Amino acid sequence: MQRVLIESDEALAQIFSRDTSPGAVMVDTEFMRRNTFYPEVGLLQLCFASDPPESETAWLVDPTKISDVSPLVDCFADTSVLKVLHSASEDLEVFQRWLGQLPVPLFDSQRAAALLGMGFGLGYRALVQEICDVDLPKGETRSNWLQRPLTESQCEYAAQDVTWLLRVWRELHRRCEQVGRLEWVLSDGNNALASLSLSDSEPHEKIKSAWKLNPRQLATLAAVCRWREKTAKQRNKPRAWIIDDQTCLQVALSPAMSPQELSSIGGLPAGVIKHHGMELLDLMEEQRSLPEAALPEPLPSPLNGEQRGRMKELKARVRDEAQRLGVEPEILASKRDYELLLREAAGVAIRTPQHWSGWRQDLVVTPLREFLAGTVG
Repeated sequence: MQRVLIESDEALAQIFSRDTSPGAVMVDTEFMRRNTFYPEVGLLQLCFASDPPESETAWLVDPTKISDVSPLVDCFADTSVLKVLHSASEDLEVFQRWLGQLPVPLFDSQRAAALLGMGFGLGYRALVQEICDVDLPKGETRSNWLQRPLTESQCEYAAQDVTWLLRVWRELHRRCEQVGRLEWVLSDGNNALASLSLSDSEPHEKIKSAWKLNPRQLATLAAVCRWREKTAKQRNKPRAWIIDDQTCLQVALSPAMSPQELSSIGGLPAGVIKHHGMELLDLMEEQRSLPEAALPEPLPSPLNGEQRGRMKELKARVRDEAQRLGVEPEILASKRDYELLLREAAGVAIRTPQHWSGWRQDLVVTPLREFLAGTVG
């Protein structure tokens, strides 16, 4: 294995100046996300499938030294080049922020492993151990990737993240083709890319106990959560550093109409009251003034006892199907999927998740809907 540190626009452009398409490129990032809303990229690693085994190279791209990212953008947008990542969700956030371009098409080796029955949520180190019988070091897992210069140990660790991924991908790709699962993996990759811009829920819907609020309180909670999201992005700080979830709930329940009354809300930081107090009060007053017709519908309450029993039946059916297919049941349907199916069967309007289409529709979603239609009134 060779590794090359890329620290200039010219060196980055040369990587992509080859005459032949690489066919596939292994991709990984090292980033930090301790005190920020957005992940801060510290390193990008690439390894091309076109390299012969005796000259595999890990290209370590230093984002702090690169001003022209167009070669990366062009590569990520090139649909003739397969982009291979492991557990890609956080990396995708990095690319969305840094490059403004997501890697398409996407092959996620973690999902491929689950669709081959090798385990759900399998870590990269465990996957390399399973396929290559190599135990990778983990000493730099919590390293500071924003420090400069990078250490020899950091560079070696980062390089192995893509060079071993190349060997893992070749075997997973072969197995997926053998059992007809390659399109499933690529479909799930498309769903992961789409989910970044097509969220199936609003931020306030994820807050526990939000279902207890009446429509006007819920409207206030939604407005506060949208304000928090906007402010967190503008300041590039974690949401909880602005206002935590419990405080968002307290604001939604508060009748406060002045800065003094606002300060009585437990958990609301003094800095927020000082700099954003009037903004919050105006926002709260807007929700109080909304006509009834403009208020949101109450959120559904937790599943009742009968529905929880039905969920067990749904899970049993999915386990049977997973066993028949030789895959992990969690890759077929999640707890959220079961809950949405049960609410839909009870007549509640839901947002249909994108991953319910494609191969999952015929194998999982439609059979479960038909089962519920025959057993739930």
